[in-house]
Amino acid sequence: MSLTLEAKKAIVDEVAVVAASAHSAVAAEYRGMTVEEMTALRAQAREGGVYLRVVKNTLARRAVEGTEFECIKDELTGPLILAFSQEDPGGAARVLDKFTKESKNLEIKIVSLGGKLLSPADIKAVASLPTKDEAIAQLMSVMKAPAEKLVRTMNEVPGKMVRVLAAVKDQKEAG
Repeated sequence: MSLTLEAKKAIVDEVAVVAASAHSAVAAEYRGMTVEEMTALRAQAREGGVYLRVVKNTLARRAVEGTEFECIKDELTGPLILAFSQEDPGGAARVLDKFTKESKNLEIKIVSLGGKLLSPADIKAVASLPTKDEAIAQLMSVMKAPAEKLVRTMNEVPGKMVRVLAAVKDQKEAG
């Protein structure tokens, strides 16, 4: 059953809104996947905060126009499932990369991050990007390091003096 013009417009609008607020986009060819595999993939995507949608390529091309993912327009060919990271840049890449290990019928075709089209081989690099919480923790450890070093350095002066006095005491007791 074909979609009506209104249904097509609704799909384009929905995907355009998601694409406008997404951090990254990944498209994968799903040829040969079973319904159970697709259901499992959708469940993993929901858990990972990833918007996942099978959209006709012509509608997807219209939806990404005017967004930072316009660079993927020419690559949209074949039966593709689109994944947009809503929470962190590596979310969609993590979900699809993990699922390609479980299912041999899913093949990564397009990876886009920051308005740039990347090679499908870059999926591992994008998937390894830290989540928001991990990035904050890394930043805090970098910010905390100079203060810790200063405290250790300042603590070393009285500690050194105590060790010198203890050595002088031991020397006088021995001599």
